[in-house]
Order: sequence, then structure tokens, then C-alpha cells
Amino acid sequence: MVVEQVPALGTLDLLDSGVVRLDGTGRIIQMNSAAEHCLLVSRDRATGRAIWETTEVPQELRDAISEPPGTRQGLHLHELKLGGGVYDCMIQSIADGTLLLELNNLEWEQMRLRLQQREVQTGMLDLLSRNLAHEVRNPLGGIRGAAQMLADELEDGELRTLARLIMRESDRIDELILSFGQPELVRQEVAIYPMLDEAIDLAAAEFGDAVRLEKDYDPSIPSISADGSALRQVILNLLRNACQANASLLLVRTRVEHGSALLRSDKISVLRIDVIDDGTGVPDSLQSLLFLPLVTGRRDGTGLGLSLSQQIASAHGGLLTFEALDKGSRFSLYLPLDNSDSAGKSPAVQRGELQ
Repeated sequence: MVVEQVPALGTLDLLDSGVVRLDGTGRIIQMNSAAEHCLLVSRDRATGRAIWETTEVPQELRDAISEPPGTRQGLHLHELKLGGGVYDCMIQSIADGTLLLELNNLEWEQMRLRLQQREVQTGMLDLLSRNLAHEVRNPLGGIRGAAQMLADELEDGELRTLARLIMRESDRIDELILSFGQPELVRQEVAIYPMLDEAIDLAAAEFGDAVRLEKDYDPSIPSISADGSALRQVILNLLRNACQANASLLLVRTRVEHGSALLRSDKISVLRIDVIDDGTGVPDSLQSLLFLPLVTGRRDGTGLGLSLSQQIASAHGGLLTFEALDKGSRFSLYLPLDNSDSAGKSPAVQRGELQ
């Protein structure tokens, strides 16, 4: 199908989809504001330049643009990585010989799938904790009962003290089982930077000179209402995982995404904490299962760290995500910056910001 004409730029600016009009050589004639976010370049700088001069363009898209006009009618390219994210691209020819690119951001769909996965992951952890409680507490109760009988029969002395020790430790294990997978948050005002620094210092003390730890903090981030100890454990777990994946460089980065609908349908400001490493990464076979309980890529791993971290994020109304990099990984912890309890609210995704 050949498009007869292109709507006025003011109308195109109302669209969430990026729209770019190219001449026959791939030079940008026109683009809307959404396309600026897709390509991470302003229209003033981009107009008159070839699209591949403004941002890194996948070879698949370059080939499609370079094809003869009669062969590129209604082309649909899937999951293209452009400056602002991952997009589906529809290419249409216009009657005057120019091309129209429509870029649809897939981040909304990807985030929706991640949130569905989070619900499955936390549900599986709840199921695991219930089964674990049933299978372990029954014999544990027998052990405690036997220890209590021994303590009642024995006279004061070392053996009776040991029997009471077994009772106390059995009670402690029972409490741990009841709380497993069900984090009870102690919310208070938490300053982000001291909490992050504590986790970084602990990782540095544990792994020494084997890894270089760097910080890239946004100084505008305010205190948040959260359980600082639980969040510190999440960050420390991510740092340890990266070090155990043979990372030599770790970056902890904080950013604020304003007006985001990432975690709730009503737009709020969102704190994003990135832990980026240059390690061996996560095997492809485990990436879709990463936050499920008992999934691990290490022989000595328990497979509970990331699933518990995801549950802590969810209890804060947030989300923990993973992205594979060319070298290493990026884990991102998203938390709402307002003080309301946003757990369980329907999230969406923010459109990439122009830089």
C-alpha cells in the first residue's frame, strides 16, 4: 500500500508512536516528538541527515531503507534496538517517493510481561514457603517435643541445658520458616546513599581488590519510605552475584524517572537503582527463569537470593528487572518515590527520555 500524504507535524506530535519521514536516500525530512525519544536526538539536529548518522541503526533496518521502492511496501520489522529502546518498525512508501517509518515502543509490552512474571515468581515463592513449612515443621515439632520431655526428666545440669537449647533453636527455626518468603517491612525514612554505601562497603570488604566498585549517583534523590535493611540486602545480593560471576568492574547508578507510569497507572516519580557489571552474565537458558525460587547457575547456589529480592521489591510496590548486556548484566531496582503504599498497583512503562 502506498500512502498518499503525511498528516501535519502538529497532528503527528499527538501520537505515542514515533514517526519518521525519509527521502529515497535515507535522509530525515520530518519526525514527530515521539521519534525524538526513539532516536534520542532532536528533530532540529536530525533533519537533513541520514538516519544512521543520528543513531545506531540495525543492519536489518538499513537494508530495508536501501531496497528499491517497489520492494519495501508495508514491511514490518520486529524488535529493533534503537537509541531509546526496542521497537517494532512499520515501513510504508509514500506516493512522492519518500518513506514513512512508524516506531512502536515494545517496552510497555515487555514490562507487562515482567510484571506478570513477578506475580508468578512471588506466587511460587509463597507456595514453596507453605510446602516447606508443612514438610519441615511437622518433624521439627517432634524434635522439640522430645527435647522438652528430656528437659523435664533430667535434673539440672549440662544435659538439661542442652535439651533446652534444642527447644530454643527449634522455636527459632519455626519462626524463620513462618517468615520465609513473607518479608515484613519496617518502613521509615531512608536516605538512599548511606544505604547503598553500606552495601558497597560490605561487598568491597568481602571481595577485596578482585573487583572495582564505582558509583554514579543522582544528587537530587530524596529520602524514601522503605525498609532500609531489606533494600540493602537486595543491593548486596546483586553485588555478590556479580562478583561471583567474575566481574572486575561494578557500577551502582541511581536515577529518577519523573512522571513515570512504570509502577502504577497514575504517573509518579520512580527511583531506579542500577547494578551493572562486566562479568560472565546469565546463561540464556536461565534468563527467563531468573527470579523463580531454586533457580541458580552455580553449584553452591541456593536459588533463593533473587526470588527473595524480587519479593522485597514487590512488597515496596517496586520491581526488580534484568537485562543482558554485550558483556555482563544490568539489574535494575525500581521503587516509587512517593510515600503511599503502591504494592499491587497496576504498573506500566515510561517512554524513554531524550538525552
